[in-house]
Amino acid sequence: MALAAVHFLRKIPNAMSLRAPLRRCLQLCCQCYPVHASLSYEAIKQHYRPEVPEYFNFARDVLDRWTEVEKAGKKSKNPAFWWVDGAGEEVRWSFEELGVLSRKAANVLSDACGLQRGDRVILILPRLPEWWLVNVACMRTGTVLIPGTQQLTAKDILHRLQKSKAKCIITDDSVAPAVDSVGAECQSLKFKLLMSEGHRGGWLNFKDLLKNAPSDHHCVTTKCQDPMAIYFTSGTTGSPKMAEHSHSSYGIGLTVNGRYWLDLTSSDVFWNTSDTGWAKSAWSSIFSPWIQGACVFVHKMPHFDPSIVFESLSRFPITVFCSPPTAYRMLVQHKLPSYTFKSLRHCVSAGEPINPEVMEEWKTHTGLDIHEGYGQTETVLICGNFKGMKIKPGSMGKPSPGYDVKIIDENSNILPPGKEGDIAIRVKPTRSLFLFTCYTDNPEKTEATVRGDFYVTGDRGIMDEDGYFWFVGRADDVINSSGYRIGPFEVESALVEHPAVVEAAAVSSPDPIRGEMEFVQQLPKTVSGKIRRNELRQKEWRKD
Repeated sequence: MALAAVHFLRKIPNAMSLRAPLRRCLQLCCQCYPVHASLSYEAIKQHYRPEVPEYFNFARDVLDRWTEVEKAGKKSKNPAFWWVDGAGEEVRWSFEELGVLSRKAANVLSDACGLQRGDRVILILPRLPEWWLVNVACMRTGTVLIPGTQQLTAKDILHRLQKSKAKCIITDDSVAPAVDSVGAECQSLKFKLLMSEGHRGGWLNFKDLLKNAPSDHHCVTTKCQDPMAIYFTSGTTGSPKMAEHSHSSYGIGLTVNGRYWLDLTSSDVFWNTSDTGWAKSAWSSIFSPWIQGACVFVHKMPHFDPSIVFESLSRFPITVFCSPPTAYRMLVQHKLPSYTFKSLRHCVSAGEPINPEVMEEWKTHTGLDIHEGYGQTETVLICGNFKGMKIKPGSMGKPSPGYDVKIIDENSNILPPGKEGDIAIRVKPTRSLFLFTCYTDNPEKTEATVRGDFYVTGDRGIMDEDGYFWFVGRADDVINSSGYRIGPFEVESALVEHPAVVEAAAVSSPDPIRGEMEFVQQLPKTVSGKIRRNELRQKEWRKD
């Protein structure tokens, strides 16, 4: 049963002009760094001094560089990519093989479809190897990738096609009918690529084109600030916005994640369970691990299944694991004692706050802490519990070395420890290149994210005396009760401890004395699986 207020449940340079900045960039992204367990948080902040070159392309400057390292025999024998389907089929690619196949995929986009730099490509696929090929192919061609989840309805797809003016969409048999039902209303859409063994009228077959495509492709020259991808936000408090990211924001900015939060080296096998439709999949299934030369492990797993997770962690040499709090909650309710994870050494979580009780239960059975991290589609990691840092259960950790994070009030004044306010990142006098560029075609929304000298995340939080940040809730989710400001997370954490509660959402209710409690069979959610608290709140305030 689910429990509601409370509701439960960038003129092309010559080679010489590129040499110096790219050398620095490669030093940043492509070295086999040691484990940083001995580094203190302050040492990490001093150690992290990124230099962003004028030109950068992740496929050329990171992935192709790892191919060189691999060929020289200076990298572990782990593949760059390792995919399993749970029925015995496996795909393993070295960085060299990834390079060859992604160039072929790039030729599909540039030759077969005639796409040019800056053209937008919507990609809606489950966890199939081709999803990774298309991601890299878009970098090589300079086309702008727009990922989407398979949970999107025809209406959602129409909205994304019309808003983005995408020229191409790539999907499979399960989504193709929905695309066809709205395609006539999308004048910008010129090419539809089907990821299938079969064929469909009006669609080009990606697999056939890939098989026959040449493997030579000249990677376009992109500036660091050229657009690389657009992510539709989850739309918790309104229609989804298009958050645009540059080649450097994720391609270099996620070095922090890979090196310090995920603690990855080229010897690691890293599994992130995120859905391919969300920015977290780019964070942890592409950029963070491949910056470090680690192996990206993928299980096809159509739906999250604790048994599959435990079997995979036991069977495969997975060393680092990342999953959202909801998944960890499901895992600790399973038969943990009957499994042994011989290779697993580091666990992380992000997406929402994780309950301290879940962390304790996980550590009891695995001996491992869960290192929580906090960020948004618009950012890279904002705060994190970095390797070697003392963990305070329930805290998001300390600010990422890539950002100056503060708690501010409505007048942009920095608040002292212990005072609740808005979680914000300093953007003046210099805006970090690791933040999103803008909300595409929406200057008003982009401008609204800045208050004084800060980018305001829209989340509320507190910093304690030790510099740890604590999440309170979305700015519009905080409950005011008799003068007290109540964070819904605290209420929800207490509620989910009860065995009869699957999940919980706390919102304000206009009852002047006690409020009310309601049991429901399910909670309204966005397609990303986030609870639509605004919808619950509106329901409460409409009551007589």
